[in-house]
Amino acid sequence: MVSYINHPLIKENSIESRLYQQILAGDVLKNGNTMVVAPTALGKTIVAILVAADRLYKVKNSKVLVLAPSKPLAIQHEASFKEFLTLPCTSITGAVKTDDRVKRWEESRIICATPQTVESDLLNGRYDLSSVSLVVFDECHHGVGSYSYVYLASRYVQESKFNLILGLTASPGSDKAKIKEVCQNLYIQSIVVKTEDDSDVKPYFNPVEIDWVRVKMSKELEKIKTHIDKALKIRLKALKNMGVIKTVAVGKVDILKARSRIQGEIARTTNPDKDLFQAISILSAVINIQHAQELIETQGVSTFNRYVARLRKKNTKAAKSLMWDDNFSRAMKLAKEAEKHGWEHPKLRELTKILKKELGSLDGQTKLQSTRFTDKEDESSSKIIVFTQYRDTLEMIHQKLEKEGIKSAKFFGQATKDGEKGLTQKQQKAIIKSFRMGEYDVLLSTSVAEEGIDIPAVDLVILYEPVPSEVRMIQRRGRTGRKRTGRVKVLITNGTRDEGYYWSSVNKEISMKNQLIDPDVLEELNATALLRMENEKKVRVIEKPKKENDFPIVYADSREGNSKVIRHLTEMEIDVKVQSMAVADYQVSDEVAIERKTAKDFVDSIIDKRLFKQARELSEEFKKPVLILEGDDLYGGMVNANAIRGSIASIALDFGISIIPTRNAQDTAAMIKRIAIREQNGERTPVQIRTDKKPVSLLEQQLFIVESLPNIGPVNAKNLLEHFGSVANIINASEKELQEVEGIGNKTAENIRKVIDSKYLYFKKEIKEKKLL
Repeated sequence: MVSYINHPLIKENSIESRLYQQILAGDVLKNGNTMVVAPTALGKTIVAILVAADRLYKVKNSKVLVLAPSKPLAIQHEASFKEFLTLPCTSITGAVKTDDRVKRWEESRIICATPQTVESDLLNGRYDLSSVSLVVFDECHHGVGSYSYVYLASRYVQESKFNLILGLTASPGSDKAKIKEVCQNLYIQSIVVKTEDDSDVKPYFNPVEIDWVRVKMSKELEKIKTHIDKALKIRLKALKNMGVIKTVAVGKVDILKARSRIQGEIARTTNPDKDLFQAISILSAVINIQHAQELIETQGVSTFNRYVARLRKKNTKAAKSLMWDDNFSRAMKLAKEAEKHGWEHPKLRELTKILKKELGSLDGQTKLQSTRFTDKEDESSSKIIVFTQYRDTLEMIHQKLEKEGIKSAKFFGQATKDGEKGLTQKQQKAIIKSFRMGEYDVLLSTSVAEEGIDIPAVDLVILYEPVPSEVRMIQRRGRTGRKRTGRVKVLITNGTRDEGYYWSSVNKEISMKNQLIDPDVLEELNATALLRMENEKKVRVIEKPKKENDFPIVYADSREGNSKVIRHLTEMEIDVKVQSMAVADYQVSDEVAIERKTAKDFVDSIIDKRLFKQARELSEEFKKPVLILEGDDLYGGMVNANAIRGSIASIALDFGISIIPTRNAQDTAAMIKRIAIREQNGERTPVQIRTDKKPVSLLEQQLFIVESLPNIGPVNAKNLLEHFGSVANIINASEKELQEVEGIGNKTAENIRKVIDSKYLYFKKEIKEKKLL
């Protein structure tokens, strides 16, 4: 007979009494900040609900904050807490308006939210965490680097008088340093591990059977790979002869390290040797070839061909060298012929065979008709997810299954890649709903469905290729076995990197389990967490003035909301006001505004021509403009060091902008604070924030139009206007006439005429697409 948990805040007969869940919850309440590591479907959410019920009951009028890395997962948690607890529960995500978020926070006792949204609200002073008695960090392995979990944990420890932190994950990682970083960032004192092998878990756990399906590369693919291998070997030998690498037996990581080292040498030299630039070009080509190798070995010819098509469009020496390479050209020719004849990777044939066998016992058409018009999930039908790394492979599999009469749905992320628009959240939800209702036999997904998407009752997960990450393997595996025995099939190509990835994930998972039960690691974590929390409390109690008006004030642009700089400013006794600003990232007085650029952003803004436009606006709007240049890897990219130096000189001399270097985000925050203190001199006088730019003059508009032409910067734009007298004359000038202007060469003139004279094809394309629809 089933027994249920009795608690004043838990709905009657709603949570089954499982001893291991109660013990886990008890450990959290007894030991303090805890990370619970347990397989998916073991009921980690129930543990969180039990802990939340206890805290809400004992800490009167307190709140519980449940954080999840995605909107669907946050909403899923809201549904779970509403199902089991009697107190008001809500969700806060970016989709909810600001005023509604504040209202929901004030009126609810349990708030399920995305961390970025809560962080933004805290930085804007909409509410605080002082009344929160428990914070749950779901998928807590995200708590590294600059992810919002890190800031929120620190803010919570500072603001709450009765804090308790619960981290939930199925896979914190195999690296000891990574596990320690997560635990330190989230103030974890204790780690509790539950596995499917534990005696108290076994009665409730559905086992997952893993089947490694091996396939042999076809002769056609072997021929293509042979030519790619030759192209790679030639370049690796050249790099070895140049002293760039010690051996030709190198992997991706070795090549990336070598490229970084060479880029550093170029940056440190005022007149770099030409061999260094040649080495960079060869290293870039090697990276491209290694990726092409992987696609042929693990994906197939159509995925390889799409990658080659993108390479053709690149205007780099590395890409061009591959197009001219005899071996690589032969590989491309053979791959085209193979796709034309339908000679795909053997994995595709094996996958189709598996799916047909799995779905063969069901009459697909009857299943569709019986479920298409119902809102209830079809639990009688078999549900299958196929994971693959690449969208190109996803498309290839989808087309194959459609030809075979297998109804499949493509599921991928929101980002636009190579011109293909991503799926909106609304579209993602519609696809998942259709899959749940049985309208599709198979869900084809990239890594986006690994976590945070509610896909219940999946019977079979198929991995088109193994992944070297133990975290991702565990997440994918966790998609099955929730309601009955689960199954996983992993396709592996013999003698390829598929095998290496398989063993990598297996060994990392073993290492992860060993790290989690290491008593020395646990003891160290406990001591570190206690020390950090004590330090945070000292900062809150001793150092901070009682009145916020005593703080210097800094206005920050809303686009800086996700930067670590604002976080550090709030920790430095600074009154930060986040709002929309037309010019600059930070403003500390009517005269002083600060534009902050990381080293990478500075170089990128040179390439896309934002830098001088922003500099002009900054110098025109403010009497004392400042540029903070953050980071020490300014010369680590592919842009010539002299071009970077020239840009810095122009910013300082042509625009009169002070340039201040900083090491990192924390150093930047400290510098902004110092500037604010110096400028405000202890007085909080009103600051006029530039929410609109000054009216643009006719000359500025003319310069803007000319600067938008290819390879035209501020200097060349000015020269062109002075020579031709108007924008119209520039547009009407021939290539020969354009070359009469200083700084305009043959190639630049040709590109300008090409942009001006080429037909606008988008409208025709749009009409064609509409007709197809």
